[in-house]
Amino acid sequence: MVTPAKSKIAIIGTGIAGLSAAWMLNDTCDITVFESEAEVGGHSHSVNVGTADNPLWVDMGFIVFNEPCYPNLVQLFKHLDVPHQLSDMSFGVSIDKGRLEYSSLGLKGLFAQTRNLFRPRFLSLLLDIMRFYREAPKDHAARARENYRLGDYLKDRNYGRAFIDDHLLPQAAAIWSTSASQIMDYPFRAFIAFFENHGLLQIMDRILWRSVIGGAQAYVTKLVAPFADRIRTQTAIRRVTRGPKGVVLHDQNGVSHLFDQVVFATHADVTLKMLADATADESETLGAFTYTPNEVVLHTDAAFMPRRRAAWSSWNYMGERSASNEQQLCVTYWMNLLQVLKTDRNYFVTLNPTHAVDPAKVIKRIVFEHPLFNARAIAAQSRLGDLQGHNHSWFCGAYFGSGFHEDGLQSGLAVAEAITGKRRPWDFDWRQSRIAYNPWEEPVREAAE
Repeated sequence: MVTPAKSKIAIIGTGIAGLSAAWMLNDTCDITVFESEAEVGGHSHSVNVGTADNPLWVDMGFIVFNEPCYPNLVQLFKHLDVPHQLSDMSFGVSIDKGRLEYSSLGLKGLFAQTRNLFRPRFLSLLLDIMRFYREAPKDHAARARENYRLGDYLKDRNYGRAFIDDHLLPQAAAIWSTSASQIMDYPFRAFIAFFENHGLLQIMDRILWRSVIGGAQAYVTKLVAPFADRIRTQTAIRRVTRGPKGVVLHDQNGVSHLFDQVVFATHADVTLKMLADATADESETLGAFTYTPNEVVLHTDAAFMPRRRAAWSSWNYMGERSASNEQQLCVTYWMNLLQVLKTDRNYFVTLNPTHAVDPAKVIKRIVFEHPLFNARAIAAQSRLGDLQGHNHSWFCGAYFGSGFHEDGLQSGLAVAEAITGKRRPWDFDWRQSRIAYNPWEEPVREAAE
């Protein structure tokens, strides 16, 4: 009896989408994973600030998750026996070098500046917070309007500039790593749905967040263990061509690789650039997604934290006005609080520092790109499923959802399920899905199509 040959599948990209797809495909397919960088993990990027004998891992990309909103990640960690712990998700704001500062850490943090008690602007901010949390989730009429932006809603409901500029936009910009002006273009319906699902519109009983003990590298190491010998790092794929017999990948060294199928687990814009023979549907759908580059710096420079220690939080929006009077995106994560680091030294991760970080205190710099979710991108998400399986090609990534780890994971697992016809090794209620693509509702296409 001749054993059928395993399908040869290439996976391009080793973020959570690519690694989860490879993890599921490895048992039944002949996989090869390509990564342009020297290390795997994508936004799961940990740096050892300790020693080889006594490591202390600090994360620079993926940091926290919660159980209600990350059901597949929780199950994956359980399956891999990845330990995790409670984290702190306090939020602080420092505007114009300390002109205004407050945090969510109780009354002491809220009134880190005593003068906030006597500022009409600050008191109006608090009143609008309460109003927004109360009214926005119930405003179904606004949600029903197509192409209705967050900025439209805030204007129509007459929210004050204090609430908009000093609270809502900083919070949203910190979440999506996107400038305040771009957040105003976010579709209102999607914005409120995200805030509701993550418990961000609740004053009390907020969702508890968690971080991985030992940093994100701890789960990446366990995830790739079964197929580590199938990963080719520092091998960038420049061009992909497809034909009746399969897929040809052309790498940076001029070497060609033939496969039966390919899984694109790269950002949508990167994927489109690789496709030498992109169809009209692929060009239109993938071309709807744009990305914002963000410089990320791991350092020990406390100058990028609020001036008042009472305002120090896990997430700190450090807003400064640009020449055009627009607040520049700058967020500092206090990693000691987020990761419960057992050290007396403070470690910070700052996105887009507005001035130079003390060079003597810089540990590492990196650039991450984050998807920008405007109306065009969100409309395109519903068409991503239509691309799957055509021309031996499959697509996954966090851009299938809201740009977060669970979104990338769900898309990678869904692609693997569509290819193999087998389900992930845990039960999943698809009503909890964060992505539009469900392989069990889509016709699984033949590889030779």
